Amino acid sequence: MQLGLILETNDPERVWNAFRLANTALESGHSVETFLLGDGVDAPDLDHEKFNPHGVMRKYANDGGTLLACGTCLDSRDIEPDELRPRSTMDDCLRVVEDADKVLTIG
Repeated sequence: MQLGLILETNDPERVWNAFRLANTALESGHSVETFLLGDGVDAPDLDHEKFNPHGVMRKYANDGGTLLACGTCLDSRDIEPDELRPRSTMDDCLRVVEDADKVLTIG
């Protein structure tokens, strides 16, 4: 199955859970593409005493998950793209939705 995730939150627990699900899907042999949108572009920078958003994102990227980040959202927050949030476009977001068997939006 091709899973598309659209992440629109910078809540550490929600980000952590989203990538736990994404990692579980990858481990089960599915392909996963994640598009960071709005507040979601903050996800790699989140720090929390109980949850580890950065760690589960790093595992996801290392295990073959695809990450994309809204370029306009990055620009509006003065954030430079990097490995965990590569600059992408709404065309890329649309492609994630079109290509996915299932799409989950986490906000």
